[in-house]
Amino acid sequence: MNSHSIPVFILAGGLGTRISEETGTKPKPMIEIGEIPVLVHIMRSYYRQGFNDFVICAGYRSWEIKQFFLNYEFRMNHLMIDHRQNASELPTAFGRSVTQEKWRVRVIDTGKECMTGGRVARAYDCISQVQKIDSFALTYGDGLCDVNFKDELAFHLSHEKIGTVLGVNLQGRFGVLELEPSGKVAGFIEKPDEIKDTINGGFFFFRSGFRDYLSTDSSCILEKTPLERLAAANELMMFKHNGFWHPMDTLRDKVYLENLWQTGEAPWLTTAFHSSPSADAIPVRESNPTWAPPLSLQP
Repeated sequence: MNSHSIPVFILAGGLGTRISEETGTKPKPMIEIGEIPVLVHIMRSYYRQGFNDFVICAGYRSWEIKQFFLNYEFRMNHLMIDHRQNASELPTAFGRSVTQEKWRVRVIDTGKECMTGGRVARAYDCISQVQKIDSFALTYGDGLCDVNFKDELAFHLSHEKIGTVLGVNLQGRFGVLELEPSGKVAGFIEKPDEIKDTINGGFFFFRSGFRDYLSTDSSCILEKTPLERLAAANELMMFKHNGFWHPMDTLRDKVYLENLWQTGEAPWLTTAFHSSPSADAIPVRESNPTWAPPLSLQP
């Protein structure tokens, strides 16, 4: 099994209430970083590593996502409208861009009010009617990282458990107090780069058996009963990533990611990857890829 045979499900249907400055007129994954929707940044991260089959689990303002991909070919290439002979002739793209991706994109309407677990179940059921799924990738439409997905997939296939979750270190946004038992402040660290706690990085691989843990009910939250049950059944493994990882939850996050893009220091723009070291008895791998200049939506 290789990356070409793995469909990548991307959750893109939420309201994005914590960044409402941007989501009043567009879905959260369509917020732009460097004039490119964060959804496309995520897809390109997978695509550079051989993944070319994408399932967008849409909901809120799903038409915005559909419209974007309907016009994607014209964004990537020149446009010709020729009505000289036939006024009904459809517009065509010409001057094919060498950077245009050769991928399959399916946008599935999973409901405006549906929670994350229900969206995955509904999209999975739709796709599995026409495609046999042995394993699939899953992520959110608002997080960027420089993880080596091929290494994470290899780790996932190497164990017999149903699921693999990317583990990342919690980022410190506030000053940390070092306290003595008496309550005396022994030290102060202003906004540490990371905290030792490992959190869900939001980039998963699952075997098809994960469908049994999901429900199409709109109240099914991926991070609650499905993943809690999977972990309780000892069917969830962690792939540790010590490289770049950052969510886009707030306007502050967007500004931070935009600044990385504008300065040419966006770590998720990865085209070359280092192999992960072996972890012997510990089911954890690490990845520290390098980066390359950005791709553009322009031809």
